[in-house]
This record gives sequence, structure tokens and C-alpha cells, in this order.
Amino acid sequence: VSEMIGFHAATNSCLAFLEAVPWIGEEEEKVVTSLQGLQVNAAGVTPLLKRVYPQIRIAPNDILADIFQLVVKGDEEKGRREMKSLILKLLKENKFSNHGAVDICNVNLYSSCRSCLDALLLLFTQAAEAGFTDTHMNSKESISKQIALQADNLLWLFEILIDRRTADEYMFMWACQDDLVMLHPKVSIASRHPVSSITSRLFVAIGRGEVLPPKDTRCLLLEKWLQPLIDDYTWLLHACRSFDGKLVEEGVGRTILTLPLENQQSVLLSWLGNFLKIGSNCPNLQQAFEVWWKRAFVRPYLEEQQLLLQNST
Repeated sequence: VSEMIGFHAATNSCLAFLEAVPWIGEEEEKVVTSLQGLQVNAAGVTPLLKRVYPQIRIAPNDILADIFQLVVKGDEEKGRREMKSLILKLLKENKFSNHGAVDICNVNLYSSCRSCLDALLLLFTQAAEAGFTDTHMNSKESISKQIALQADNLLWLFEILIDRRTADEYMFMWACQDDLVMLHPKVSIASRHPVSSITSRLFVAIGRGEVLPPKDTRCLLLEKWLQPLIDDYTWLLHACRSFDGKLVEEGVGRTILTLPLENQQSVLLSWLGNFLKIGSNCPNLQQAFEVWWKRAFVRPYLEEQQLLLQNST
């Protein structure tokens, strides 16, 4: 209004006030719209707009890469957990429209994944050493905490990739962790079980249709990681408050049932051997076993009977 009537002193006074006062909530959009609508006094408007527009072109993905690294390397548990939750929420709410930027962001995410995997492998190597059980309690606790931290980092990065619909490569990366799988039985269950939380989440994601990895990846994932998950299952049920056994069992079962029938048979018969040895300490895949049974025995019989009936008529 001051500008319209040529009251420049009032305009300058308003600009000085807006430069000093915080813009809270929805006020920011109103202020920016008003400033952009001014026809004169660019010298007074430009400093205010610097609050929301950078002077130098910002490469958002470089900043995101720095943020990801800061978070995954954070030492304080509460702060790290809160910032992971906040960043995940912000990424879900604010999608990038520039496809090139999205690709670069995914590159940064996978770079962080590989960094966490390298750290996790090093920790597993240390925890699997013959003399590890004789080391000082503080050292053992430190390595166990670091393993849990890297597993949590990998889970967090996976959630981001799921939301961006780019988690297929993550599935393949995890399925190819031969060294981790080999070291798994050599590490105490108290230290290693957070790693099986990653496997559990991947099976749940496949079961929900959140990620659609190719058949070879699904086969490899089951071949490499189902037995370690079975070995850690009891610990996960009793030591992890966030672990949902029913959901994991459903995810594992559905993953198995996406495979060709021969692969279903191989995996489920292997599971049956475990289940008959350790019972409730093993994931209960009876529903998947029942579906496989019907596919393997009942369906061929019914189709054969239907064919005979058709021929007789």
C-alpha cells in the first residue's frame, strides 16, 4: 500500500522491520509473495529475499550427501535417531522434480550404503576373531554397538530408497554379501542379530510389494540370508521390541512363493528340517508350506481329473 501511494519512508520502514523479524509458519509465503510483487526499491527487497533464495547456485545433492554422512556417522544415539526420523519425513514430503538430481541423490545414497557395508564387514571380521571372546568387556560392547549402529544406518537408507522406488539395487547388494554370510556364524548372536533385522525388513518389503527385485535376486537372498535369519530368530523375537515376527514370517513366506515351484520346494524343505528341530525358535512358514503343497500336489490332481472328465464327455 505504501508503494502504491508513493510513501517511500513507510515502505523502507516495513522492509527494515521484515528484515529483522522471524517469518513464522505460513507468514513466510505471504512475505515472499508481497516482496516479489513490489515494483521499486529493489535495493531494499533483495537482502530480504536472500533469506529464502541463495546468492550462489546450490547443488542440493552435494548437501544431501554431506547430511547423509553426518547422520550415519553420528555418535549420540538420541540425536541420530531423531534426525533420521526427521530427514526421512522431509524426503517423503518433498520430492525432487529434477530427474537428474534424483539420480545423483540415489548415487549418494548407495555410496553411503557401501560405506556402511564396508564398516559392518570390518566389525564382523573383528568380532569373528578367535580371541574376541577373551577381549575386554568394554571393547566387545563397543564393537556390538557399532554393529547395531551400522545395521540401523543400513535400515534407514533402505527406507529412503523404498520411498524413492529405487531399492532394487540395495536388494542385490545385500544378497551378494558373501563375506558377511560366511562370518555370521562366527560372531556371537548378541552382536550379530541386528544384521538379521536388515534381512527381515527386506523380506517384508518384498512381501508387501514395496520392492520388486528380479527372480535371481530373490533366490540369492533366500539362499544366502534365510538360514542366518533362522539362526537369530529367537533372539530377534525376545531382544528387539520393534521386531514383528508375524510380519516377517508373512514376508518370508510370500517371497518364497514368488519363486518357481522347484525353488519353493527346495527352500521350504530346508525350512522344514529346521522347524522340526527347533520348533517355535524358527520362523513359522506353515502358510507358505500349505500353498506350496496345494500347488505341487493338489493342483496337478485337480487338473488331471478335469481333463479326464472333459475326455469322457
